[in-house]
Amino acid sequence: MNLTSPQTTKDFELRPFWNRLIKFDWKFGLALILIVCIPRFVLVLNANASGNYSAIGMIMLISAIVPFVFLGKNGQKSIGLKKPKNYSWLLWAFASGLIASLLLYFVGEALYGNIYQNWYAYIGKSYQIPVGINPDDKRIMFAVMALVGMTFSPVGEELFFRGIVHSSFAKSIGEKRASVVDSLAFALTHISHFGLVFIDGKWDFFVVPTLIWVSGMFLLSLLFILMKKRSGSILGAILCHAAFNLGMIYCIFYLL
Repeated sequence: MNLTSPQTTKDFELRPFWNRLIKFDWKFGLALILIVCIPRFVLVLNANASGNYSAIGMIMLISAIVPFVFLGKNGQKSIGLKKPKNYSWLLWAFASGLIASLLLYFVGEALYGNIYQNWYAYIGKSYQIPVGINPDDKRIMFAVMALVGMTFSPVGEELFFRGIVHSSFAKSIGEKRASVVDSLAFALTHISHFGLVFIDGKWDFFVVPTLIWVSGMFLLSLLFILMKKRSGSILGAILCHAAFNLGMIYCIFYLL
């Protein structure tokens, strides 16, 4: 009796339609990185120059939708869209994200103070916090920024980078190498947020600060992967990312 079914020759993660066209492997993951991250890089740079960041929300929405477009139920579970196995690690994930944001703040403050070579100072200018804003208005603005920062990018980036991209590479080259690849893609993509900067109407590139920032984003991505693994769910990575963004926004509003 032949126990081999036709499905074993296919990628059980993909929806049936895509199974006829593509494979869930490193080539697919690389294609996703190029298709999503390059336009995102350009859009963020344009937003930094224009001050209009509305398109960034659309990129995060697309990043969040991608796994649902390509993956069926089995595929969604394989990238971590399932109930956590260890709920206590969700608390650790949130705490570690906050700590990571503070550590990155202290490094930037110690090296550069409140100048644009400090990644938080440069990113903070995009928030357009009015000079002399009263405390009540500042708290409201902080709450709005924190809410947005804790939802859009954590959900979109985690479903994309630690979700479908990571899993597609892991299937071809293993978990450890996949962690390096998706973390590197995540880190390099964030050069558009800081590194290649637009200040006083012209572009500049901060070499050493960028190396520190990219290294920080790479390590942060590895932390997100660890929280996903420990909690048994992509929710661990999302909460860790949300906490990091909360801490970063707090530092920008109240510590710089």
